[in-house]
Order: sequence, then structure tokens, then C-alpha cells
Amino acid sequence: MRVGITCYPTYGGSGIVATELGLELAQRGHEVHFITYANPIRLDPGTPRIHYHEVEVSTYPLFQYPPYCLALASRMAEVAVTHKLDLLHVHYAIPHSISALLARQMSTGRRLPFVTTLHGTDITLVGSDRSYFGITKFSIEQSDVVTAISQNLRQQTIDVFGVNNEILVINNFVNCDLYKPDPEKAGAAQYSPDGEKVLIHLSNFRPVKRVLDCIRILAEVRKHTPAHLLMVGDGPERGPAEILARELKVDRHVYFLGKQNHVERLIPLAHVLLMPSEMESFGLAALEAMACGAPPVATDVGGVPELITHGVDGFLAAPGDIPAQAESVVALLTDERLHQRMSSASRATAETRFSTARIIPQYERCYEKAIS
Repeated sequence: MRVGITCYPTYGGSGIVATELGLELAQRGHEVHFITYANPIRLDPGTPRIHYHEVEVSTYPLFQYPPYCLALASRMAEVAVTHKLDLLHVHYAIPHSISALLARQMSTGRRLPFVTTLHGTDITLVGSDRSYFGITKFSIEQSDVVTAISQNLRQQTIDVFGVNNEILVINNFVNCDLYKPDPEKAGAAQYSPDGEKVLIHLSNFRPVKRVLDCIRILAEVRKHTPAHLLMVGDGPERGPAEILARELKVDRHVYFLGKQNHVERLIPLAHVLLMPSEMESFGLAALEAMACGAPPVATDVGGVPELITHGVDGFLAAPGDIPAQAESVVALLTDERLHQRMSSASRATAETRFSTARIIPQYERCYEKAIS
């Protein structure tokens, strides 16, 4: 198939999933065209059967805000005609699904269906805002096929918007050949020269991720056992997190690494992943860590319990419960048998339930449904 993919090309779950999906589809022989305002993170345009089309937005003085939605729709329609796309797949409802709807209407010579994948905050935050509620609901209802990344998000969409569309649940996925354990953890020496255990957190550092809780958890953990923390990503909470690390006197044990394109090289260095979020519709970072044999200590919110089974392949706690999360981390760092058991279980969950071999065919069937 010839698929056009649009996403936010930033360091966030929806953009990462969309990019990884495109790469996996290309490996399976499909032709993939990314249509965005910037090259998506983790995307190498030189990959066979991968094409990138930049959306340029006019800065005409009359426009107080550049009309990205219209420029995107025009570019979608242009690429669809030029490259004979079979369908569009948009990630994150607003404004991408509205742009796809306009592109579909502009493509009068041939049918151009579109699939909308809901990722979380497009429903729970943006879509539920009064200013965007109506347009979000309309865009979902006009989509040829709608998917959600978890049962929890599917139900929230139904509860909030009352849509009658069928919403298919297609979970996030991980390439278990790329994300895999590294028992030697030789590369960890640059962060832990004396062999102490390493924790890791990955996010876009928005307030909903509760990034400061990672620093607080590390401070508690270090009262019981040595540990270092890798903070991967960037965003508004990075500065406050750096200040808190100094205040709690753990700054020498925290490494702020910024945005990284190859997290599959960093995660295997860690023993435990921290994901203390206020809300997660799925928890892609936790899944990537599980594939690398790093059990997650996360919060019992949103779709996370659909991924992590408490006490089996990770630990769950309430958001903001620092003592409980720190206690789980200490147990994993000090009990070698527990860590080994959970590490193996984490990897098994990733392989048997969320591998690309299991999930990508679901998207292919979804595309066939939209086309037919």
C-alpha cells in the first residue's frame, strides 16, 4: 500500500509511534510518505520506501496565526495525487484529522480515505477543551477508521464525546530486535563508574509527566542503596528538575541527557525505568524499557495497567506516592532474584503481547478496512 502519515514531529509518544510505524511498514514493503512541518524524530529519510514531504506555512502579515491546518490539507492532497496514495493515517486528532478531511474532499478524482489514531491528550486535554470540543468530535466522526492506543482511551473517547463510531484498539508496539537487554551493561560505566545501579526516565518533560518526582524518588532510593539517574528528553520541567536535584543534593547522581534519537542504546544500561506520570494513555517508554529487560516503576493511571501487571513485570503506585515508588525501586535494586524474575517477565510481555510482529498486521488490516 501507499500510505501518507502525519504526526507531530516532536519528542512525544504520538510522533514516536507514528514514526516507528512508518519504518515498520516500509520494512514490510509498503511505501510510506511522511507529511509534516519538520522531519519526525527518529526518522532517517534515507530509509528505503520512506519519503518526507515538508509542509510550508505562509507568514503573510494578515495572519495573526499561521494557518497550518490549511497548508497541511493542501500538502496532503498534493502528495496524495502525485504519489497515488491509497490512504492517509493521521496521529493525534487536532488538527490532523480535519486537514485529512479537507484533503479527502479536495481529492475529487479518486477516493482518499483516512485513519485517525487517538493517542491521549488529544482527547483528555485538547479535545475536552471547550474551544476544540466540537471540532474534535466532528473530526472523529468523519474519519473512515478510528483507532485508540488503549481500551482506557477508547472508553474515555466514548464517554467524553459520545461518538457512535467503532473505535478499534491497536496498542503501541516495540521492535524487540532493536530494543533488547544488555546483560553486560558495559556502557553504563560512563554514568556509574563504581558500578552502582542506574535508573532512567524518558519523556517530553511536561508537567503531566511529574518529572520532579523522579528526582524525589532518587533521593529516597539513595538513602538505602547507591543509584544514578538518567533523564532523557527535554521540556518545561527540565529547569525545575535541575534545581530540585541541587536542593536535594543528588545533582551529582543525575544526568540530564536532553533529547536522544537512539534511546534503544540508553535504556539497556538501566536497571529500572521511572514513569511517575499523572496520566498516561498507554506508556510507550515503559514498553520500550520492558523490551530491554528494565522493569518499570510506574503509576496506576489511564492505560498503564493494560501494559504492566503489578508485581509481575513491573510495579504500580498512585501518582505522587514517592515512598511507594521508591520502595519498589529499592526492592528491584537490592534483590537480585526479584530483579531477574521481573526483567525476564518484562521482556516476555513485550515479546508476546506488544511486538511489531503482533501489532503491525493489525494496522495493515485497519488500512484494508479503510480502503474497502
